[in-house]
Amino acid sequence: MVNKAGAKLRAQLADPDRIIVCPGVQDGLSARVCLQQGFENLYMTGAGTAVSLLGMPDLGLTTADDMVRNAAIIAGLDRTVPVIADADTGFGGPVMVARSVERYILAGVAGLHIEDQVTTKRCGHLQGKELVDADVFASRIRATVAARKRLDDDIVIIARTDALQSRGLDEALARLRAAVAAGADVVFLEGMTTADEMEQVVQRMVPTPCLLNMVAGGVTPLVDAQEAKRMGYKIVIWPLFALTSTYLALQKTAQELKSTGAIKDRLGPDGKTVAGGVREIFQLCGLSECAEFDKEMSGKAFTDGV
Repeated sequence: MVNKAGAKLRAQLADPDRIIVCPGVQDGLSARVCLQQGFENLYMTGAGTAVSLLGMPDLGLTTADDMVRNAAIIAGLDRTVPVIADADTGFGGPVMVARSVERYILAGVAGLHIEDQVTTKRCGHLQGKELVDADVFASRIRATVAARKRLDDDIVIIARTDALQSRGLDEALARLRAAVAAGADVVFLEGMTTADEMEQVVQRMVPTPCLLNMVAGGVTPLVDAQEAKRMGYKIVIWPLFALTSTYLALQKTAQELKSTGAIKDRLGPDGKTVAGGVREIFQLCGLSECAEFDKEMSGKAFTDGV
């Protein structure tokens, strides 16, 4: 076993009373905040990676290097918390898909999803998505399974289809069934537009676990974890929740700096310490732990404090 994250995610999926709720994180800071709040799973958002890392829209502009590097950073913060990562289309043909999956495994990722868009893909909640043929999609899943077997890992393989928008529900479900036959563990239908579609997917894909994607401002109706569980979903991801909040906070604070020439301190609950101040952020990211580790190893870097 390269890592135990996949095995832990599988155990969570096997628990009949559990629904896995994953906040979408785009970088180390957003991951740290979600870990601080006690989330037991994380989701590395591909759209968030494109926007945060590149400052570009989710139009297939991120490379395998971009995505794997970000996944490794997030998964490495706490190896006890399984991370599900967006792997887009696998970034090429079967050889490239397998190589990409192996890199995700070595990064410590617990699960990933591969989709059936063309390589120049786009966010699943945009219009005009183009798909590869069903047999190409199945070959991507087979390559993913082969990579997992080669590294003797337990990474959870999630098959995503974007076929609903242009091909309809029946073909989308047929693609997901073919992906399961090829070795996928979980299925993910992107772009559902009604609650009826959301419920049908779970009912018609039994016994395969289903993933639900909740995108603020997207085309799928938003439901809470309790309702998603009632529908029968096993995993719910909220890929842009942190990105949306980050954008709004940055916008508001940038406007304040631009208009006033300064940023006022925001005091925390105690009315004294600065909320979101530099030291608080460093502490969140492990300042004290780093200093203590240095001391335990007989280091001298922090003997005068930090």
